[in-house]
Amino acid sequence: MDNATIIGLIAGVGLLIFGMSSGGSLMVFVDLPSVYITIGGSAAAMLINFPMTQFINAFKSVRWAFFTRPLSIAEVINTLVSFAEKARREGLLALEEEAQNSDDAFLQKGIQLVVDGTDPALVKDILEIELAFQEERHKSNKGFFESWGALAPAFGMIGTVIGLIQMLKNLSDVSKIGPSMAVALITTFYGAVSANFIFLPIAGKLSIRSREEILVRQIMIEGILSIQAGENPRIVEEKLKSFLPPK
Repeated sequence: MDNATIIGLIAGVGLLIFGMSSGGSLMVFVDLPSVYITIGGSAAAMLINFPMTQFINAFKSVRWAFFTRPLSIAEVINTLVSFAEKARREGLLALEEEAQNSDDAFLQKGIQLVVDGTDPALVKDILEIELAFQEERHKSNKGFFESWGALAPAFGMIGTVIGLIQMLKNLSDVSKIGPSMAVALITTFYGAVSANFIFLPIAGKLSIRSREEILVRQIMIEGILSIQAGENPRIVEEKLKSFLPPK
């Protein structure tokens, strides 16, 4: 669980509710037509803008805004050093069982390529190609929520225009001016809140998660190539630690 996301979410909701309720009832900020225009309209635009598979994949990726990746950098380095020690003692073929028992598909593939005697340059190319496309998928998910963050305020402005048109058409009927103005203002509010409190922060957290995973994969590639080259486990450990800040 990512504590920063949870704390930010709870604090943000609490502060918004406190700010909205300080001037009166919270029900003033509840308006279903505004929800339909802002959230529903922007969601429909996203369906037009992105294929359904991307729409589904982006929503699946939201979990990484709330949970950290299962593999830590320290665990990855320790695992690779243990692989290097075993390969040094028993040979590369001894790593086949380790590869099969690994829970990480990327690491499993890299070790299996080494065990199969694949040329080091080809091992590097295969793993880097997979890493590049993985990074591209991450960018697509991040871009999805960035696009939604841009569309939500725009639909808020559309709702404002709709509300103003309704108000101007019914200036003679005083009873309709209030509801029309509510739609005009609340849609802008919904658009700004959804973009700046939900969609753009999710995109930012996914970007951080992507950088974390790419770093782990780069460490894996360097470790796998070092193991294949038969380097001393202590040298492997120091090399992999160089990816991390000194602290």
